[in-house]
This record gives sequence, structure tokens and C-alpha cells, in this order.
Amino acid sequence: MLPKTPPSRQIRAHLTERTLRVYQAYSAEIADGALRAQTFVPPFKLDRMTWIKPSFLWMMYRSGWATKKEQERILAIDITRMGFDWCLDNACLSHFDPTVHVSRSVWQHARDTLPVLVQFDPERSIRLDRLDFRTIQIGLAGEAVDKYIHEWIVGISDVTSVAYEIWELLKCGDDDAAKLRLPRESHYPCYAPHLGITS
Repeated sequence: MLPKTPPSRQIRAHLTERTLRVYQAYSAEIADGALRAQTFVPPFKLDRMTWIKPSFLWMMYRSGWATKKEQERILAIDITRMGFDWCLDNACLSHFDPTVHVSRSVWQHARDTLPVLVQFDPERSIRLDRLDFRTIQIGLAGEAVDKYIHEWIVGISDVTSVAYEIWELLKCGDDDAAKLRLPRESHYPCYAPHLGITS
């Protein structure tokens, strides 16, 4: 279970010894192709930034429980921890943070040259209410997208039915049963002071 008061910037995800799970929401056309190939294939576009999210509930918030247009399918993508660590090592915060960056110009240079952007958005409760700590979103571009689809992905599964099941339980008012269906997410220890992560 998640701690009640985690640090404001702490990565939490479904983990195995060698993988970390992220989520993406797509149209049926992209999702079906990814499931068949076990990586992303056209019409997925390599030249666009793609955002990966370790938080299942933030993905539910973003996709409206898989009801928003072209977000009707929720994919769980297991990637290597080595790949995820590469993301963090080659990332810049999407917004200037004076507690992290030496100057705005240094941040702008990093933002314009590094292949990964990171932002922290408010985590969500089972009812998708805003919580007082934040969850990581990771934007991949250029080299990072190429590594993601050709090197890091270990497996892709469709968890849309899980999203629907939890949503139906919530509509029935059975929050306890809904919580039991949530994927288990654990603290992923890392040290990335350039992103404001120190645990």
C-alpha cells in the first residue's frame, strides 16, 4: 500500500526485480498493434513526444477511466529498470524550479537538449480527487522514444477491463472492493537531485 504521507516527489510504481510498469492510453488501432507486436508500431508516431505514467490512478484521471476519445484502451507497459533509470539520468524538469536549477538559462539549455522531460502532477485518490503529494510523468522524445520501443519494453498488456471493473465498483459505492483491484505500487528508490528526487 502507498504511504499516507510520502515525500512530495517520490516515484511509486508496480515493480519486479528487473522491471517497472508504466501506463499509456491509446485508441484501439494503436493499442491492438502494440499488443500484437509487443512494442509500439505505426500508426504510433516516433517523431512525437510520448508520455509514460507509473501511476495507475493518474492514468485513470487522465483518461477518465478509459472513456476519453483516443484513450479508450489502457496499456500496461513493463520496461527494464535500466531503461527507466536512463530516463531519469537524461531528463530535465518541464518547468524551471529555483530549488533545483542553478539558473533559468541552465534549465532552458537542459530542456532544449535532453531527450526526456519530467513533471510532477498531483496524485489522485480512488475517486480521482487531488492528493497533497505528486506523481511523476515522463515525456520521451527523439533518442528516448527509440530506446523505449526497441530496447526497454519487456511486455505490454491491456488493462482496460481492470479500469472498467474498478469504475463499476465505484459507481456502486463499493470503494473498498475497488481499492482491492488497484495494482500494487511500491516506492522506487532513486537519487536524482536534478529532478528534485532524493529518495
